[in-house]
Amino acid sequence: MRLLRGFSVLTAACIAALAGAREPEVKLPDIGSSAAGIMSPQDLHDYGAAMLQEIRAYNLVLDDALLNDYINALGWRLVANSDHPDMSFTFFIVRDEQINAFAAPGGFVAANAGLLTAMQSEDELAGVLAHEISHVQQQHILRAFEDQKKMSVPIMLAMLGVMLATAHRSDDAGVAAMMTGTSLIQQRQINFTRGEEAEADRVGIQTLARSGFDPLAMAGAFQTLQKMMRVNGVDVPEFLLDHPLDTKRIAEAKARAEQLGCPKVTHLPPASAPIRTGNLDLALPARSSAATETSPPDQASAVAASNAATMTVDAGSGAGKTLPRVSVTTCYVRGKAVLSDFELMRERARVLSAGSATAMRAYYADNLRDNKAFDTIANRYGYALALIDTHEPQRAVAELRKLTTQQPTSQVLRLGLANAEDQAGNHADALTIYERLSNEFPGNRAITLTYADALLAKADDKSARRSLELLRPLVERYSDDPDLQKSYGRANQLAGDKVRAAEAYAEAAYLTGHAEDALNQLKALSRQSDLTYYQRSRIDARITQLTPTVLELRKRGAPSTPDSLTPTFTCCQPH
Repeated sequence: MRLLRGFSVLTAACIAALAGAREPEVKLPDIGSSAAGIMSPQDLHDYGAAMLQEIRAYNLVLDDALLNDYINALGWRLVANSDHPDMSFTFFIVRDEQINAFAAPGGFVAANAGLLTAMQSEDELAGVLAHEISHVQQQHILRAFEDQKKMSVPIMLAMLGVMLATAHRSDDAGVAAMMTGTSLIQQRQINFTRGEEAEADRVGIQTLARSGFDPLAMAGAFQTLQKMMRVNGVDVPEFLLDHPLDTKRIAEAKARAEQLGCPKVTHLPPASAPIRTGNLDLALPARSSAATETSPPDQASAVAASNAATMTVDAGSGAGKTLPRVSVTTCYVRGKAVLSDFELMRERARVLSAGSATAMRAYYADNLRDNKAFDTIANRYGYALALIDTHEPQRAVAELRKLTTQQPTSQVLRLGLANAEDQAGNHADALTIYERLSNEFPGNRAITLTYADALLAKADDKSARRSLELLRPLVERYSDDPDLQKSYGRANQLAGDKVRAAEAYAEAAYLTGHAEDALNQLKALSRQSDLTYYQRSRIDARITQLTPTVLELRKRGAPSTPDSLTPTFTCCQPH
């Protein structure tokens, strides 16, 4: 795990390195730049996609359909209201508890699971994403390629090569190589970021406001991270190392947001007992799901409220600690408070990225027992997920049935109940819920993929053909989803179409960073004598596309398929 985390940090560092080593300055997008001419949009996309595949090869991408759909919906909402809504973006979550986010060439924007769990609201998470989107749209990465490609790219490739070559060693050689290479660029990276960060803040705040989010949330996100450091005494979050922060920057972010004419309204959250998190005690802010609808006061009241100091928790619930205020704005209308998808996805990310399922179950159980304020629908949902992970599906079913009674329209909770019922052996009940959800939300990736996998577990021809009906339209829309390709391969295999199954398994191998393995599978498939003209044409075309990629990997000397991570979804074998 240490090596994988080091590789994740290395990847972020390498991307940041390509954006390093220039004097602080703010460049406006309309003055023109030759940077756009050094790489075509397709080259940029290919570069970013290759990076994503390499991260996937080390199981560092949290490929969960619900989380993927959530982070992409949030990201694209911001892109649609930005200055460049026609640009291509891909958003994904890194399986790492470190608090960080980064942007890569081609519009690939990553948020660590630790970032999701650290943010107090969807507005704060949107603020971070808007900042990273601005880096891409302002061509900061392209400019860095133009300025520093002779220095940064060789360092990046050398570090990647050494890390990959030492992936199977038990010592710290790979991490040492990463640290050595990173030390060459760290200070130059920090010097660079001051100017570009200011521009990304400015543009990102505008995008936030246009998208209906609190424009003060970007400054709020920075303050949340600072508060974690100050109150809990934790190390500096990776995000603040990659994005240097000071009091002046927070003040400027607030000033920009206030210039948009959005007066801030604050409400004091109730005091609560500290949350037990192992070595840390965190004060719990009010949850939005427990909030009530309020009418915004007038301008004077809003200003007075925004100037108020933070509240102090009483002695019975952690003396001396401060709680963040819950903020809204009068720039946009919030409806009656309902359960937030952000809150559910935050707990989902917390559970799915955790190193120990048992520790997660204890985290929820202890806090639900000892802290009444912790007993929210989102935390109960997280507890149910932890119970499933610790092989206690019957208890998870009991939890989720209560939650769906309270929130009968929640797609996330109903999908969680269906999965728990299936894991508990109540297959008929699970399939009934899946079918209803599929009819209500046709084409929804999370519902369709989970429903199809439940059908495929029956391993019969009828279920396989129903799965194919569900999956085929999604494969066309989300061809770069490895989980979808694996399920599609399994469905074709059970339905008797072994050629399509092998193609899908090969595609899944490619998408998870095993390009040479994918090429070998396709070459073996092409040697079959009973292929139709269309099948052979399709397979040969894909071989032609993959061959340059594999040759480039061989030229770099990088193992395209780490031995310890060789995929098991090969042709016509269960995955």
